[in-house]
Amino acid sequence: MLELIETHLSHGGTQTIYRHDSKAIGLPMRFSVYLPPQAQHGRVPALFYLAGLTSTEETFPIKAGAQRFAAQHGLALVAPDTSPRGAGIAGESDDWDFGVGAGFYVDATREPWARHYRMYSYVRDELRETVSAELPIDASRLGIFGHSMGGHGALVLALRNPDLFRSVSAFAPIAAPTRCPWGKKAFTGYLGDDLEAWRRYDASELVVRAERRFEAGILVDQGLADKFRVEQLHPDVFEQACLKAGQPLTLRRHEGYDHGYFFIETFIEDHIAHHARVLT
Repeated sequence: MLELIETHLSHGGTQTIYRHDSKAIGLPMRFSVYLPPQAQHGRVPALFYLAGLTSTEETFPIKAGAQRFAAQHGLALVAPDTSPRGAGIAGESDDWDFGVGAGFYVDATREPWARHYRMYSYVRDELRETVSAELPIDASRLGIFGHSMGGHGALVLALRNPDLFRSVSAFAPIAAPTRCPWGKKAFTGYLGDDLEAWRRYDASELVVRAERRFEAGILVDQGLADKFRVEQLHPDVFEQACLKAGQPLTLRRHEGYDHGYFFIETFIEDHIAHHARVLT
């Protein structure tokens, strides 16, 4: 059952935040939903947005300026939190890049994280099914995108579930997490030393293995002034993997743009349009 926390009018639609008791996580979870004005007359396609490290369900709707373009195209926007909250695990708030605010969109298998840190299943199954059942969202027309850690999550969820998510894009994704410090730290903590388990959450590994391609292409935007680009993000590795796999990719490199939401806000219109071409 959804509990409505707040609602606001925006571009003729409604921007809301909900809370519910999550079975996948075993704790209450919050997520935001923008319903465009078209949702007043029937079910609409939806675009899931996965945020990056330290963000919450409020970050994207407040900072990205996406509602204007979602209203124009008749797309709903769904944005979950980035991790469980209140799990009570010792040290879960000690590091900004692991634990609270840093669930990495994986299903943890290592204790003490395995009970609650199941963001992959939460997004793929429970959240998707909940919004489709409780809100005027068309479950057959879903896309997914995200930023940084969330860009990693979006690519992984799409590549592993092309039957559920028909379109995908990302802003500055952690595109080869098995090769970068953020990914190695998260995967060791959540998944242990099983390198094959790591590869199942690495977009650059998955795209080569994928049995189906996104024929409309994957859109990725990357700022060249992004201080994390070389050490953490590895867009070039993903580009080469897509080339090897025959997966159409548009990787746009932007001089002067960094890792933050001013970058996202600048190019959000293009991403909404990219998904709308497939979903509407």
